[in-house]
Amino acid sequence: MVRHIILWKLKELSAEERQSVKASIKEGLEGLKGQVPGIVDIKVHTNGLETSNADVMLESSFTDFEALKGYSVHPKHVEVANTRVRPYTEVRSCLDFEA
Repeated sequence: MVRHIILWKLKELSAEERQSVKASIKEGLEGLKGQVPGIVDIKVHTNGLETSNADVMLESSFTDFEALKGYSVHPKHVEVANTRVRPYTEVRSCLDFEA
């Protein structure tokens, strides 16, 4: 199994926009389960403590590295990334590892 962890820092947004964007990212990414082959589990965390320096975390698992590579270019994932994530984020950190 391969784990794929992403942390995003959002751009400057109003409090209302920030909550809306977080909810949209969560809905979009978690909605990919069952849509993209190889996803074992996918969760988006949006309620970090005030000590956090990231706003959103993606915690996902894939059957293997090939499934992760397929996810990265899958049209449904690309659509979510291009419409719900990338326009609103300024910093992205990623850690992929075998579990």
